[in-house]
Amino acid sequence: MLARLLRFGLTGLANSAVGWAVIFGGLWAGLDGLTANAAGYAVGLMLSFTLNRRFVFGVTGAVSAREVTRFLTAFALAYGVNVAVLLAAQSMLGADSPLAQLPAISAYIVIFFLLSQFFVFKPSTSE
Repeated sequence: MLARLLRFGLTGLANSAVGWAVIFGGLWAGLDGLTANAAGYAVGLMLSFTLNRRFVFGVTGAVSAREVTRFLTAFALAYGVNVAVLLAAQSMLGADSPLAQLPAISAYIVIFFLLSQFFVFKPSTSE
């Protein structure tokens, strides 16, 4: 489990780096901020799905629409928890406190890992 969590962390770093590169590359190429941000997140999410599926959780074979839907649902739930924790932490530490990001990021990682492990990439008994 610890090795899987480490691979999950490395995958998160990789998709964040690639997503940021796409965002900054888009800005450099003249895209507006919103478009560059959307492109970066889209590329980052695709890379995250691919690396988590194969490298972290060892899933092979054809990708199903159900699996992609579960992944996007898990991301949305984890991100929602991230925002809720961030707002709570900001109410205690101040809106501009970078320390408020720490519990929010931690909550996102834990929720997304658990959902990925037990919901997204867990093979069903019928598959």
